Amino acid sequence: MTKSSFKRFLSAASIVLGAVFLAAPLIAAQTKTNVRKPEPPPLTANKPAGNENKTPADTTSYSYEFTQPEFLVRHILIQHDALGRGKITFQKKGVETEIEEPIELSTAALGRILGAWTDLRFLESTESYQSHLQYPHLGTMRLKMEREALKRTAEFNWTNNKIASLLATEYRRVADQAVLVFDIALARESQPLNAPKLMEEFELQLKRNGLSDPQQLLPLLREVSTDEHLPLIARNHALRLIKKLEKK
Repeated sequence: MTKSSFKRFLSAASIVLGAVFLAAPLIAAQTKTNVRKPEPPPLTANKPAGNENKTPADTTSYSYEFTQPEFLVRHILIQHDALGRGKITFQKKGVETEIEEPIELSTAALGRILGAWTDLRFLESTESYQSHLQYPHLGTMRLKMEREALKRTAEFNWTNNKIASLLATEYRRVADQAVLVFDIALARESQPLNAPKLMEEFELQLKRNGLSDPQQLLPLLREVSTDEHLPLIARNHALRLIKKLEKK
């Protein structure tokens, strides 16, 4: 290699090496960008949706109890929560076994019942609802309410307090409706000849405004009207009751 050729070789090598050194930072920067770790998610990402404005559940429990050993239904106990869901226990005269059934109060019935409890200011009150007159033959009623550490029971057989009387009447309607539903279910299952009498009882309770919410019973009446195990007179009566309720 001549001296002039050697100089040209060194010049070309310098150009190549310079290009490599200039490109290296760009490659490193690009490589760094490509392996960049993703940012962590916001701290609120794991919070359950919709909890910000969620109010605590109402844990209040309510109960109504009625006892009169000489009545056809001698004992009734209704227990429910603030949503109207609970159970009813009742015992008929001459029958040793108590019957327990789930209940769910209709929106209208629950509104009337909770409204009466509120108007009484039951937990805050110390009022005795018992009248100075005693009528034990009418049966003893007990109202009970619990909310967290607060608890109160009031007992009476007759009261002059209109709101307490209204509340007891509402619960009696709930009980009468639940017992009627149970009796109809029993008739459909094993005592079909009792069905005509029960339809008469149903109509009588309607006239007396004795049921908590008759509209709740429309599905049951429709089933009765098509149940071929029941006498035709009972099925026809159920159809008449359906028409009457649908007009309201």
